[in-house]
Amino acid sequence: MKLHYREMGEGRPLVILHGLFGFSDNWQSHAKKLAEYFRVILVDLRNHGHSDWSDDFSYELMAQDVLELFDDLSLEEVILVGHSMGGKVAMHVAQMREEILEKLVVVDMGLKQYPMHHQHIIAGIRSVDLPNIKARREAEEQMSVHIDSEGVKQFLLKNLFWKEKGVLAWRMNINVLEREMPNILSAMPEGEVVTPTLFIRGELSNYILDEDIEDIENQFIDSEVKTISNAGHWVHAESPAEFLETLLAFCLR
Repeated sequence: MKLHYREMGEGRPLVILHGLFGFSDNWQSHAKKLAEYFRVILVDLRNHGHSDWSDDFSYELMAQDVLELFDDLSLEEVILVGHSMGGKVAMHVAQMREEILEKLVVVDMGLKQYPMHHQHIIAGIRSVDLPNIKARREAEEQMSVHIDSEGVKQFLLKNLFWKEKGVLAWRMNINVLEREMPNILSAMPEGEVVTPTLFIRGELSNYILDEDIEDIENQFIDSEVKTISNAGHWVHAESPAEFLETLLAFCLR
């Protein structure tokens, strides 16, 4: 699948993959700063953002989409950054074609299988009565029945757009994403990766626990784990300065 992307800056390619329910817009502020050093490419994964929708959905397919983009843009020695689901896509890319990567950065995503924990988010998305609402404020009110966090609500509301005058629609394919949730939460397949890899975790997040680090280091042979203080799963949004400093320290060395 040909993925939608946007780019800024010049130099070595640094590609960023967003997480579940996100899209490239979520990384624009960081991309502007990173573009001072790199050619930054922000990608919309399939069924997200401005990329096409498809009933076919797996990590292997998403990784193939990313590799097709690399080939189309003639990218080599890529620094690949992925958050959450995008981090797992990035790890699959490394397993499939490690030679195309210079470095890998995985943001708050481990190797293990995760339990289902998105029920309230899906319920919030499903609660929005798209055919009958006339303002984004109404969508926020409907979601609030299921979602308490203002940050999560604003994150999801970025996906709403005016399909035509008076008609709102989601940029994400919620039907497929809900159906594929067990696959999205599945464990990484076995397969060693020797690409220099940085795992960045949030201090307040439970996605990478201390007991997970040994498995990570056994599979990603040349890896290190850095913890961002006072941050949860959305590390880059919650502690942007410390996150960017940590990312740049790894990418520029």
